[in-house]
Order: sequence, then C-alpha cells, then structure tokens
Amino acid sequence: MLDTVFLVGGLALILLGANGLTDGAAAVAKRFQISDLVIGLTIVAFGTSAPELVISAMAAMGGSAEMAIGNVVGSNVFNVLMIIGVTALVMPIKVGESTLSKEIPLVILASFVLAFMANDIMLDGNTSNVISRIDGLVLLGFFLIFLRYTFAIARNGNSEEEGEKIKEMPIWKSALFIVGGLAGLIYGGQLFVDGASGIASSLGVSESIIGLTIVAGGTSLPELATSVTAALKKNSGIAIGNVIGSSLFNVFFVLGCSATISPLPMGGINNVDMAVLIGSAILFWLVGWFFKKRTITRVEGALLVICYVAYTAYLIAMQ
Repeated sequence: MLDTVFLVGGLALILLGANGLTDGAAAVAKRFQISDLVIGLTIVAFGTSAPELVISAMAAMGGSAEMAIGNVVGSNVFNVLMIIGVTALVMPIKVGESTLSKEIPLVILASFVLAFMANDIMLDGNTSNVISRIDGLVLLGFFLIFLRYTFAIARNGNSEEEGEKIKEMPIWKSALFIVGGLAGLIYGGQLFVDGASGIASSLGVSESIIGLTIVAGGTSLPELATSVTAALKKNSGIAIGNVIGSSLFNVFFVLGCSATISPLPMGGINNVDMAVLIGSAILFWLVGWFFKKRTITRVEGALLVICYVAYTAYLIAMQ
C-alpha cells in the first residue's frame, strides 16, 4: 500500500515540477536571448537527469553495478523511444536542421562509445566486460567536449524555430520556478522509484531488469513530463533538446562519474541491450527525415512507442 502511495505521490510531484521548470527555463531563455534548444540541452537536461545521477552513483558505491548501468542504458532507450514517441503523439515535434545534423548524431556517437567500452571480451580478450575507471574518465572527457559545444551554440546565437510567445517574468521568479521545479522532479522521481522498486522486488524481478525498466522509466519520468509539457506549450526546442541533453548527460556524466567511483561489471547487461541503445538513437535520427521532413509525426511517435513496448516485452520474456 505504501509503495503505491509513493508511486502516485511521486508522479504528482514530477508533473508539477516539470511545469514549473519549463516555465522558468523558457523565461530565462527569453531574457538572456538563449535559444530554447540550448536551455533544454543544459539546465533542463541537467535537472531532469539528477535522479539518474544520484541513483547510479549510489548503486556504484553500493556494489550494484547492474543497477547503475541498467539505469543509464534503460533511461536512454526510454528517452528516445518512449519520451519522443509519447511527446510526438501528443503534439508533432518540429526538429531543427542543426538538431538533425549535429545534436542527434552526438547521441548516436555516445551509444557507440558505450557499446565499445562494454565489449572487453570481444575487443580485448578480457575475461569479463567492465566499464573501468579509465573508461569513466574518458566519458567525462567527452562530457566536457559536449559542454564546450553547447556553450559555442549559445555564444553564436543559434536558435531553433520559436513557438508561441514565451511568458516573461522577473529573474528571481524564474530562478524560483527552476529551483522549485527541479526539487519537485528530483524528490518526486525518488518517491516514484522507491515505490516502483518495492513493487517490482516483491514480484521477484532481477536487478538488471529493474534497472533497465522500472528504475530507468521512473528516473526518466521528469524528462517525459518536461518534454510533453514543453511540446504542449509549442516550445519544441526544449522538448527535443531536453531528451538529447539528458541522453548525453546520462552516458558521459552519469556513467562517467559512476565508473570513476567504482569499476562497473556489465553483468546481465548484454549486446542485445547495446544494440537496442544504438538502434533507438539511429531511429531517432531517421524519423526526423521521413514522412514529413524535419517533423516527428504522430505515426512516427506511435512507431517509437511500439518499439519500446516490444523491447520491454523481450526483457520480461527473457526472465
């Protein structure tokens, strides 16, 4: 009963936090003439990825490597297939040319980098697949490059197409909305995961499956709520920038920090999961071009959601 209360209460906080964060971030973007995309790639993505960072770091310190890696891999698959899919079903997403040619390929690159690091047995002849501390430091190096690129976008003033007029507010109010929204997202996400994990554990589900599904989906709910809310307000830059920034943040920073804290054996996370991670990132890029160019339509959104449901069904069937 308590787990269900945590589940419902966490979801409510996540939704409230997403609304406040989106309003605050959009107001900051307008005040400082920063594009919605850059705000989504940084402030919103950092904030909504905080649950992944906390949970993966705690899992690494506690020796639960499969939970840490599964959380990141599962979150990124959820980000692309479920969040972009559901958001497109609610409101078709316009995708900027720069996003298709630069930002989404970065997500594909991050997926390949992780898959490369996760194949020590195949590539190096080692006895086990481990994300080492050196791998962690390399991922953090990629993260610094990503930050440099993001700040270059802001300095050059590249901006995606604007939606409806963004509501202006004083800077203190914007900060209050952002901080309050982040607090709701982080605390709500934690409550949700606690409730969901309690329910899943009582059903006897393995740690890797919990990481790839329940924990990953729960920690990604802030991104889902934020992207859907932004899309409804026609801030497509924040909606899609949030997913891209969060996905890169997850691999480069969250997993980089976790592996630097403690080497992470892959355990039950295998190449099928890596293939789904890479495939979902490539599919993300492809749907931006087909049917209606530079727009992710409702049909494409439905396709993404179906792919996620199929992957989840596969994980359950393999138990």
